[in-house]
Amino acid sequence: MNYLFAPMEGITGRIYRRVHARYYPGIGRYYAPFFSPSGDHHFPLRGLTDLLPEENPGVPLVPQLLTNRAEDFIWAAASLLDRGYGEVNLNLGCPSGTVTAKAKGAGFLREPEKLDAFLEEVFSAPALGRLRISVKTRLGYAGEEEFPGLLDIYRKYPLDSLIVHPRLRQDFYTGPIRPAAFARALENTPFPVIWNGDLFRPADLEALLRRFPALDTVMLGRGLVSEPGLARRMETGEACSRSLLQEFHDALLEEYRAVLYGDTALCHRMKEVWSYLILHFEGREKYWKRIQKAKSLSEFRLAAQAVFRELPLLPDTDMAGLAAQPPV
Repeated sequence: MNYLFAPMEGITGRIYRRVHARYYPGIGRYYAPFFSPSGDHHFPLRGLTDLLPEENPGVPLVPQLLTNRAEDFIWAAASLLDRGYGEVNLNLGCPSGTVTAKAKGAGFLREPEKLDAFLEEVFSAPALGRLRISVKTRLGYAGEEEFPGLLDIYRKYPLDSLIVHPRLRQDFYTGPIRPAAFARALENTPFPVIWNGDLFRPADLEALLRRFPALDTVMLGRGLVSEPGLARRMETGEACSRSLLQEFHDALLEEYRAVLYGDTALCHRMKEVWSYLILHFEGREKYWKRIQKAKSLSEFRLAAQAVFRELPLLPDTDMAGLAAQPPV
């Protein structure tokens, strides 16, 4: 099985990616949180820094673009090709209201004719001739009946792969998963189709493969952030190592400390990571409150060390807790 790491805004930036790849190797590709190119065709320094190859050593990274303007996609994709990237991903899955209101992300799925014209222009662009283009999509905006028409559009173009989150936009990340609709994507599709969604335990992957035995690639998101070794456990059955998890955490803290100014910014960033990590520990409630209340690096260190020292690991991440977490 090939495992992909889904993008998560605010968490899976360049520092997180390179530390994760160091301690938990084996991820086939990491997808960067989306960049939304603007009409002035200029990369902001922060966005560019996150995507620079030299900032992602040893990380097989795929940039993700969020736009509904072909000319902006072509400019950004060509710039990334010049920087050495071989693949760019188009985000057609983000369900955020601020994104969909602009007909971007999952909002673009409401306008299939415009989406078709967008892809026609993108795949006709000479500047992108050597670039692989993949798409991350939902089944539709408001109804499952939209998906066959979207598939007809996707199949017209030489996509590198199609990553399907089998929910509608209105489902966000807690609505029902729709595997019967995903099955349609596997029928007569000339490029690889990848499953993304609700894979939190090895048992989840086993159930998925019983239904789709030919599936050879999956994308993990919230489950992998809550248990950084989840892909390894799915592949080998190897239990999560507390000592390795603490080494990963401590290395991540030190790398953030080198680039973030002040305890407030550092604690905020690590609390975002802990909002997922804590879901893998039993009896976490008062420990999580202590982490949340930490205002200095010393307070944070003591709170995090107490978790690793005193709490047992759950055999699987608390899925009820994951349902309440920010989305992939």
